[in-house]
Amino acid sequence: MAVYNLKVNGKSRQVDVDPTTPVLWVLREHLNMPGTKYGCGVSMCGACTIHLNGNAVHSCQLPVSSVGSREITTIEGLSENGSHPVQKAWLEHDVAQCGYCQTGQIMTAAALLRTNPNPTDAQIEAAMNGNICRCGTYLRIKDAVKSAAKQK
Repeated sequence: MAVYNLKVNGKSRQVDVDPTTPVLWVLREHLNMPGTKYGCGVSMCGACTIHLNGNAVHSCQLPVSSVGSREITTIEGLSENGSHPVQKAWLEHDVAQCGYCQTGQIMTAAALLRTNPNPTDAQIEAAMNGNICRCGTYLRIKDAVKSAAKQK
């Protein structure tokens, strides 16, 4: 076990965990932040996407020991009241069906728009490629990302 000082959603948090513990489980089990979802566990589905210094990363295979001083942002930290443009666009376009992948989809879309505020369809598809939606709402996801880009 080791003590890690993490910056999560703008706050300093301390955890005493095994260095190989994935950030996903640190968030869910040790910091009581269940918004980040467990999907496949092998970094293939994107349900566990968080931001690490603003970049979208899959947290299920990211050991806590590799975070260092980089800032973690989870869905809980994207906005306090669902007012982030991506979250608003998700509702506007009725993207969620089962909803399980939506946390990861939203975090990936928000990271894309932070670095590319006006992406093309091809750029949206490439950025969202690491997130699987079992319900197949990909067209609505793309429309929501385009709508969020206009809101920013």
